[in-house]
Amino acid sequence: MSRIGKAIITIPAGVTITENNGVVTVKGAKGELSQELTAGITLEQKDGELNVNRPSDSKQHKALHGLYRALIANMIVGVSEGFEKKLELVGVGYRASHAGQKLELALGFSHGIVLELPSEVKVDTLTEKGKNPIITLASHDKQLLGMVTAKIRSFRKPEPYKGKGVRFVGEIVRRKAGKSA
Repeated sequence: MSRIGKAIITIPAGVTITENNGVVTVKGAKGELSQELTAGITLEQKDGELNVNRPSDSKQHKALHGLYRALIANMIVGVSEGFEKKLELVGVGYRASHAGQKLELALGFSHGIVLELPSEVKVDTLTEKGKNPIITLASHDKQLLGMVTAKIRSFRKPEPYKGKGVRFVGEIVRRKAGKSA
């Protein structure tokens, strides 16, 4: 973990980082994120580069050193470029549509699923004839985006026999043979 923590983070133009009472705030073009630092982890900023320092070489400080360096790097990428995840609905009759921040899913149940998305997450649905529907989610907060995509995927996980379900675009589902006649 300490090798990750020692890596220097380059700060792109238009991103400002402030530390106040153990809370790091990162502001950029896409938004603003904050993260609380614990265990005496300190930041050192100079010449457009950011160093994350730990107070000692104890096992916990080494682990938190790498963790906070990765979290801050993800925050910087999020407010400057943003993150995007794509989900694919594989199955006959599976549909997705959105209206504002509400995502409506038809996943083969007797009822439709309506999911209210947080305001930080932008949603887009694409349905082409002969292809699986695709849900595109974008946000500046990587943790929130991961939680929302995991929630959508949990409604109908890909099953191993026919491969039906909600999966990430490019995800490979291991298939099983099923019954032998």
